[in-house]
Amino acid sequence: MSEIILTPLDQPEVPLEASNIKPDVFAGKTIEEIKNIEILHGNTPVKLSEFFEVTGESSENPAELKIIIDGNVDRTKRIGEGMNAGEILIKGDVNMYVGAEMKGGRITVEGNAGPWAGQTMIGGELEILGDAGDYVGSAYRGDWRGMQGGTIIVHGNAGNEIGEYMNGGKIIIKGDVNIMTGIHMNNGLIIVEGDAIARVGAEMAGGTIVVKGIVHEFLPGFEYLGVEKDIEVDGQTIPGAFYKFRGDHAIKGAKGTVYVAVRGNGHIVP
Repeated sequence: MSEIILTPLDQPEVPLEASNIKPDVFAGKTIEEIKNIEILHGNTPVKLSEFFEVTGESSENPAELKIIIDGNVDRTKRIGEGMNAGEILIKGDVNMYVGAEMKGGRITVEGNAGPWAGQTMIGGELEILGDAGDYVGSAYRGDWRGMQGGTIIVHGNAGNEIGEYMNGGKIIIKGDVNIMTGIHMNNGLIIVEGDAIARVGAEMAGGTIVVKGIVHEFLPGFEYLGVEKDIEVDGQTIPGAFYKFRGDHAIKGAKGTVYVAVRGNGHIVP
């Protein structure tokens, strides 16, 4: 696999918008052509080379190209937006919308990611080794079409409204989440290995949510179905005992499923 290395020169106070940083755009271009690719500094078009040193060797095929961002890009948004193939490795933190509308390929963030990571994702893999902000795998504001496919893994904690309007795919949060995980969810799978503050599955119509930790406040719109052990979800077995709920019956005909670990959650059952 060919590699292009982007070394950040500066992360300006006014954020960069860099949806063109992806293998689909870099493939088939020389290093000089890549340096001249336009990104936005605020609303001003600038050359990529004004904010990144560019080295390495490109490929004609996006699937055979890996972009390595060697440093923090915590003031750069939309890296990998709409990506179809190839790989991006970010060796640091990244700002909003990383992997938004992603259709294929793989993005790895070795640091933290801002809000809306993997927004309306269709396919591919997004892995964040640190924490993520709000709205992981969610829909755009005012839309009802969230994540449709692919996989998002966050090794740290995540914020509010994870998987909002989710329609497919899988989200795994290995740490804790805040409020309204799976709000308006229609399909897909969310696994939270840590704790959830409140309102898990609010107004969900379908899909499955599993919380292995403590849910501090549970919604009343769910029907309690008893205890299940070693549950089967998405072709895998999750060991342990779980309370099973169906809802949210605030939505007519809702068939969502929420599993919450028995341990530490006696306060949420009738």
